[in-house]
Amino acid sequence: MDRFQAMELFKRVVETGSFRRAAETSRVLPSTVTKAVKDLEAHLGAQLLKRTTRAISLTDAGLRYYDSCTAILRELQAAEDAIAEPEGTIRGAIRVGTTPSIARQFVVPALPQLVLRYPDIEIDLHLSDGLSDLVQESIDCVIRAGVPQPSSLIVRRLANFDWYVCGSPEYLDRYGTPACVADLREHVAVGYTDSRTGRPLSWTFGEGKGATSVAMTRRVTVNDTDAYIAAGIAGLGLIRAAGYMVHEPLSDGRLVKVLGDVEAPTDPLSILYPPSRHLSPAVRTFIDWCVEIIGREAVCW
Repeated sequence: MDRFQAMELFKRVVETGSFRRAAETSRVLPSTVTKAVKDLEAHLGAQLLKRTTRAISLTDAGLRYYDSCTAILRELQAAEDAIAEPEGTIRGAIRVGTTPSIARQFVVPALPQLVLRYPDIEIDLHLSDGLSDLVQESIDCVIRAGVPQPSSLIVRRLANFDWYVCGSPEYLDRYGTPACVADLREHVAVGYTDSRTGRPLSWTFGEGKGATSVAMTRRVTVNDTDAYIAAGIAGLGLIRAAGYMVHEPLSDGRLVKVLGDVEAPTDPLSILYPPSRHLSPAVRTFIDWCVEIIGREAVCW
């Protein structure tokens, strides 16, 4: 058994979720992939994958082995790249997870600088408002707004931003402008579904024991940030959004900021990645670039 080939095929099965797709992307026969995984399990004396007719999932041993395989294969690739490429050349594909709004506001406008500086780097943006599974979706790093949930991922802060309560001029003309947090109970909000809980997010003001949650009527609920902002602009209710998401509609008058005297909470914009010293040079370069360029140029409204 070629150990490195078997590790690569096992890794490909995990990342594609299928023996057949792993074989297709590796340009080998499905029987070769099946045999490689079986040989690995026999060699290790442990089951790595749980197989059903519908899905493939990792066992606890398989998850640990996948992490080790990823680190080993990346280190091997880095060693080969260091020999094969001229000194200082950075090349490779990077799969980045982020939200459509962050990509549109921060990442995409700054990418020309990255491409100019590192022409051999390829960026694959995986855009979703939901949480990304770095292992299952083969994502190298994620850029997210808000306080990160506890995890094993390393977090590097890029910038900070404020949250604003906004409404369209048409909505405010019809329902009035809230003068304080308590007034929000008489208003309609556009709901936004939390990807973790599947329930609409509540609006909380203040911190610690002084925090106040406000229950508001919702007639429309969405799970996409672009639709959320569009619903606010359309006058379907008040919205509470990150400053960078509503900068343009606030500037051109499609939205109006309310409760300006209420202290706005501040949250971080961060890049998260696995705690491995075996990150590829391309991924390390991208992470450092995000800290340097996006963190420097992000306007925190």
